Order: sequence, then C-alpha cells, then structure tokens
Amino acid sequence: MGRKFNVTADCKPNLHYMVDISSRLAQMKGYVDRGEYFTINRARQYGKTTMLRAMKEYLKDEYYVVSMDFQMQMSHAKFRDENTFSVAFAKAFIRTLRNLDADIPEKMEDAMKRLEAAAQESGAGLELVELFQYLSDICREADRPLVLMVDETDSAANNQVFMDFLAQLRGYYIDRDHSPTFQSVILAGVYDIKNLKRKFHPEEHRRNSPWNIAVEFKVDMSFSAEEIAGMLEDYEEEHATGMDVVEIAGLLYEYTSGYPVLVSRLCKLMDEEIAGSGNFPEKKMAWTCAGFLEAVRILLGEKNTLFESMVNKLHELPELKEIIYGILFTGKESSYNALNQVIGTAEMLGFIKNANGVVAIANRIFETVFYDLFLTSAEAWSTDIYKAAIQDKNQFIHAGHLNMELVLERFVTHFDDLYGDRPDKFREEDGRRYFLLYLRPIINGTGNYYVESRTRNMERTDVIVDYRGEQMVVGLKIWRGNAYHERGEEQLMEYLEHYHLKKGYMLSYNFNRNKEAGVRRIVLSDKVLVEAVV
Repeated sequence: MGRKFNVTADCKPNLHYMVDISSRLAQMKGYVDRGEYFTINRARQYGKTTMLRAMKEYLKDEYYVVSMDFQMQMSHAKFRDENTFSVAFAKAFIRTLRNLDADIPEKMEDAMKRLEAAAQESGAGLELVELFQYLSDICREADRPLVLMVDETDSAANNQVFMDFLAQLRGYYIDRDHSPTFQSVILAGVYDIKNLKRKFHPEEHRRNSPWNIAVEFKVDMSFSAEEIAGMLEDYEEEHATGMDVVEIAGLLYEYTSGYPVLVSRLCKLMDEEIAGSGNFPEKKMAWTCAGFLEAVRILLGEKNTLFESMVNKLHELPELKEIIYGILFTGKESSYNALNQVIGTAEMLGFIKNANGVVAIANRIFETVFYDLFLTSAEAWSTDIYKAAIQDKNQFIHAGHLNMELVLERFVTHFDDLYGDRPDKFREEDGRRYFLLYLRPIINGTGNYYVESRTRNMERTDVIVDYRGEQMVVGLKIWRGNAYHERGEEQLMEYLEHYHLKKGYMLSYNFNRNKEAGVRRIVLSDKVLVEAVV
C-alpha cells in the first residue's frame, strides 16, 4: 500500500507524504543543546505532535527523551490533587522511560525503582515536592541528559495542580547548578501557559506564570511554497501525473499560507476524491488549477473539526468576533499589538497573523470560512438583498458558466430599489457586504470567492470569484471623482493581467444625484471592463 496525504494525528514518513522538516528539527535541537525550556504554542492541527515525535527520534542518540501526552496518559481525574497527579505522572514517566530503546545504567535503574515504589505505595505520601526529588535523583544517575516533552498540555487547563507542577520545573531549572534536573523541557499545546494562568486567577496580582523561564520559540512551523513543492515532487515520483509542481505548490501556499493541515487536506482531496471523478477522470487532470479549485470548493463545504472549532470560538468570544468582522468588512487597518489580549488570543488560535505590523486573517481559506459565517447568519438571511438573490439565483448560469455581467445588472436594479434613496445610511463596509450577500447564494455549493488581500481597504476591494474553474475579478469601490475612478480602472487592469484574464468587472457606489446608474462595457487596450454603477 502506497503513502497517502494525512490529516489525522501525526504524520509518519513511511506512511505519509510530508514536507522535509529536518531544518526545523535542527533548530529545535539547538534549543535543547543550550538547555532551554520552551513551549510550542500553535493552532490546532498545526503539526505539533508530528514535530514532537520526530524530535524524539532525532535526539535519541544523545538524550533520554521522555515524551508524554497529557490527553492520552493523564485523564482529568488525575489532576484533582497533588498526590493523585504525582502518582499518575510517576507511573507514566517510568513506563515511558523504560520503553526507550536504550541501555539504562544500574544506578539510574535503581533511582527509577525508588520512584516506582513510591508511586505504588498507598496513601497520600507522594506530593509534587517528593516527586521532583525522585526525578532529580534519576537525572543525577543518568549517563546522558534527560529531555521531557509533554504534548496536549491544554488538557491541564483549569487545574491548579498543573501550575504547581510548572512551579516545580521552574524551581529546579533555577537551581540546576546544584540539583540535577531535565536538560530541556518542551510543552506543546494551543494555549500559552501564561493564558492558562489568567484563566485560573483573574486577579491582577496573580497573573504571573511560573513558566516565565521559557524562551520564545521562534521556529516557523508553517510550510513554505518551496517545501510544499518538495513534497509534491516526492508524490510525483510515484504517480507521474505531469503536474506543474511549482504552480500547484504556489496555489496551495497562496490559499493556505502554509497551514499544515489545510495543505494536506487539499492534496488529499485532489489525490483521493477529485481524481477519478466525473470532471476529472484521470489523476493528471486533478493536479491542475481547475482540480485545485475544486478541492478548495469541497474543503470549504466540509463540516470538519477545525472549522467547527473556529466558529465555536467566535461565538464564545464576542470581542474576537468583532475584530474578525472589522478586518473583513470595514477595511480599516488595525495595528498589530502582541500585548493586546484579543489580538494575542486571535493569533494564538491561528485566526490572524502579523502582516508587516497590521492585523490580517491568517490565510485565504480561513477568510472565506469567516465570510461565509457572517453572510449566512440569521441576520444576513433576513436582509432584502439576500432574499432577492435567492429569488434570482437560477437565471445566472448558462451552459455551466456564471454570467457575472447579468449578476451585476440585477444587483444594480435591486440595490437602487432597496437602498438608493438612503445614502445617508450607507457605510463604507456596506458595499462589500451587500454585494457578497447577493453573490453568495448564487454561487453557493458550486463556486467560491475571496477578497484579494492587497486591496482590502477603505478605498477599493477586489473580489475574486472561482466558478467551475473559471476566475472572475470584480472591483468594488466608492465613487470619489473621475480621477480616482480612472485610477481604479487602471489598477483593475493590472489585476486582470496578473490573473491572465481578458475581461474584468467593476462595481461603483455613486451617491451623486446626477449619476448615470446602470451597466456599460469599456474596451481598454486588449481587455474588456464591465462597469456597474449604483
């Protein structure tokens, strides 16, 4: 059985297609060699477990690597008090250490047996202080340094015992020149330990985390376009699809910004679902731009755990929902500030990124998920423009093609009827929202759209529509005079050149009383521009 693209649990080189992570492992080993403690905080399904397991193998010749999983080895009940936690941790630690493929020296084995015996005794005699004394003895007798790696530390959330455990790690780290301890400790999870501390103790004087000994983890775990290309070349050696590796890798990066599970899921869709389907009967047809766009359409229609988690977080955190809405619809730039708790939370969850000092949605896939969320709410469904789209949607598709010119014509008519006499109530973000509210039910289930990040501002927005492998660029703008309008046309022409298109569309919101509403065609050089004015 050949290798596959994997989107569940960790990736294994003999079973799955993977990017080359050797440079990341070398960087992480540098942290360990320097004796540093650190936390790998990344969003869900970002490759944390894969990295830890690969790191265990990478370090095994120089270190004893005790790799634990709190979700698998430590149930919620194990955190109810110090003794229960200490006993459970000790048993899991010894079991994991013994499972290593290593010859353990006699004195180290004796120290391990003493901890094992303490854990087996009944009563409440093994508290954290005693646990760490035994662990220090093991580190003292070991013939090579010990590294502790703990995955799924989020499972310890809201448990004071875990914070006390971190305090012991901190104490031994500070006193490591006198009391033997771990060479390095690596904790992995979505939430930063400092954020967990805030959840336990909201009082200002108790916000300090015992994990302030940790250095900042600066290893980039997202995939670059070049790394994705390397994985595709590996795939191509086995399947010989004839794909343009650079093009497909570029598309994968352009839509995902290298978010690992999104890259793997799109590849898996092209390989296993799209290849052999009606429109893509051969594997080589699936690994094309059209096949990729079909994979994007399927992915955005899925109800998967990642997307569900994202939506749930927006419902749980209204302030987070507010900042995402502002980025999508208002066009106002928000300065990135790592000390802002809302921005910090959004970044920690993987929703946003720091784009040259400005807050931006992390990737195009997430952006579309968020747009769809806001445009399919009960509030959105109740708007008149959305209802008009539902009534009109069957008239825009001809021979499998979307008639965007007709979409604009009908939108102009509806917008003037519904909102034309209320310019005082029109806000900058309304133009984008109203058009997307009208467009979404028309292409829903068959096409996709996204907002081009380079034009997501108060002046102009370009919406890119993908419908059955055909792309269309629609520029949205507020009328601010002829010079401004002509400059917008020139910019749109540049975008058409970028997307190798001969035809483009522009929707202008003009509230001058003497405006000429309607749709017209303009020939500019070798391109046709369809302009709609409302």
